[in-house]
Amino acid sequence: MNVLGNFTCSCIEGYHLDRSAGVDVLCVINQPSLQVKLFVGVGVSFIVVLVCSSWLYLIVKQRKLIKLKKRFFEQNGGLILQQKLSKQENSTAIAKIFTKEELQKATNNYDETLIIGRGGFGIVYKGILLDNRIVAIKKSKIVDENQIEQFINEVLVLSQINHRNVVKLLGCCLETQVPLLVYEYIPNGTLFEYIHHESKASTISWETRLRIAAETAEALSYLHFVAFPPIIHRDVKSSNILLDSTHTTKVSDFGASRLVPLDQTQLATMVQGTLGYLDPEYMQTSQLTEKSDVYSFGVVLVELLTGKKTLSFDRPENERSLAISFISFLKDNRLFEILEKHIAKEGNAEQLKEVANLAKRCLRLKGEDRPTMREVAIELEGLRKVEMHLWVNVDSNSEETKFLLGETSDSYKYNANNKSTNVYYSVREHVIFDLDDGR
Repeated sequence: MNVLGNFTCSCIEGYHLDRSAGVDVLCVINQPSLQVKLFVGVGVSFIVVLVCSSWLYLIVKQRKLIKLKKRFFEQNGGLILQQKLSKQENSTAIAKIFTKEELQKATNNYDETLIIGRGGFGIVYKGILLDNRIVAIKKSKIVDENQIEQFINEVLVLSQINHRNVVKLLGCCLETQVPLLVYEYIPNGTLFEYIHHESKASTISWETRLRIAAETAEALSYLHFVAFPPIIHRDVKSSNILLDSTHTTKVSDFGASRLVPLDQTQLATMVQGTLGYLDPEYMQTSQLTEKSDVYSFGVVLVELLTGKKTLSFDRPENERSLAISFISFLKDNRLFEILEKHIAKEGNAEQLKEVANLAKRCLRLKGEDRPTMREVAIELEGLRKVEMHLWVNVDSNSEETKFLLGETSDSYKYNANNKSTNVYYSVREHVIFDLDDGR
């Protein structure tokens, strides 16, 4: 026991002398046992090994991901695309090759809440790039490895298209198992929604519908006759026609498109498209021509006129196919019975008949009997211009007015082998339009 006073102690092993309180106190020092030291050593070693293993695992995994991305890139034609882009004078303005990480970040790792469309060929996501551009990113379901070079050629051609009624292809990502396509984003939905959704159907007037039809026809005419090489869309339908905030048309979804070799007018190909819009001749022969797009566009015209869906099992058996029942109504001279009510009321009767007859010609069973998309575009634009130029003095030129309102369908002279627009049009002094200007 310690008492007051001065003592002199010598420290022995395991003890020390504490004089902090002015009193010499002999304190015991608890030395860690050998077991504790071993436990601590093992624990520290385990942590070091774990950290190093995790670090090595991440490095190996990262290298595997890099190798996998490289393999997908090469497998999807990335080297071919880079080679072709290097030969282009202004390749950066043609197509951008996006990285996998860029598009993952743009879509918040493909968050389902960002899905803006689903179709037979894939899923479309809304994304925001690092430069704050809003884009639509299409994630395809499958890709034909035997058609990779064809796919790369399509990317190059489609990215060069600069037409105000065609959705712009900005680039692609080839580092994933299936290539991703990046398009400009069109915010206002599809024509299908405006025709068939009750909340929107009545908001789109006949004048607007006719303009949408004319713009769609012009876009398809551009793809058929101006794009080099020509492009067949193969899946023309109202859900592939987008509308911006001013209801300007944007033809989209070239997932099924095919470039047309210059020495071929027909392509033998697996039938692709959407039931209700598919060309019957194409379904029977598998011979794809630009006239297949004409047939599908004719169905879209009928949708615009009638407001009805292309296929419906709720209708009587003989009316389930919209195209077939429409032709039947026309034959029986019952056009206004099948037209959508508010369209029949607000539209010009003669103009509606002209558009209906044009749709009928587009729906002919034989492709060779159908008009070209260029002829269709010219005729629709002509009908629009007639409506816009009602100020023409009827009394001063009754013959011309009669021609404009009653004989438009048979008044176009077209040379299919000539890409320039040579058309006899009686009001050419007032109406000037050029399908080759790439608007």
